[in-house]
Amino acid sequence: MKITTVKFIKSATHPSHYPDSDLPEVAFAGRSNVGKSSLINALVNRKNIAKTSGTPGKTRLINFFLINDRLSFVDLPGYGFAKVSSEVKKSWGPMIETYLKERKNLRLVVVILDMRRDPSKDDISLVDWLSHYNRPVIFIVTKADKLSKNQAVVRVRKIRQFLEGCNDAEIILFSAKTGLGKDAIWQKLMKSLD
Repeated sequence: MKITTVKFIKSATHPSHYPDSDLPEVAFAGRSNVGKSSLINALVNRKNIAKTSGTPGKTRLINFFLINDRLSFVDLPGYGFAKVSSEVKKSWGPMIETYLKERKNLRLVVVILDMRRDPSKDDISLVDWLSHYNRPVIFIVTKADKLSKNQAVVRVRKIRQFLEGCNDAEIILFSAKTGLGKDAIWQKLMKSLD
């Protein structure tokens, strides 16, 4: 997809704060520091539309971005390890769950996993929850440039074992550094919007 415009719309914590829009939305979910913001930036050819940080927990709100006036990307707070207060962490679960459960124009959830790590209990809980609510999912495995091709094959096989109930779900390898997987991700996103 050729990106002509990208706009940050707003941040939200509650449905009453969500943008009043019926455009299709694609949500990006994953543990803290997995590369959600880097993936969004790479997909829209911008360096800093979604804020990146070496410190886990940079994204603390649900952030909405308008892409080409056609669809919205939704950057969800990361779960798991994050350098934020336990009070903030506790608020993330209900905030994310409410969005994923109630947002009518949510078309696809992009679950992001780190190539170098096994899926966590939180990752597996998210996948089970999305499956229970019949939310369409694709899996993006980030940081693919960090391993050799042979190592990547082994890691993807292991990740697929952890996602045992999702054997038919597509796993796309992605590298923000090299651009690997970017076109394949856009193809899946556009297909989900049809």
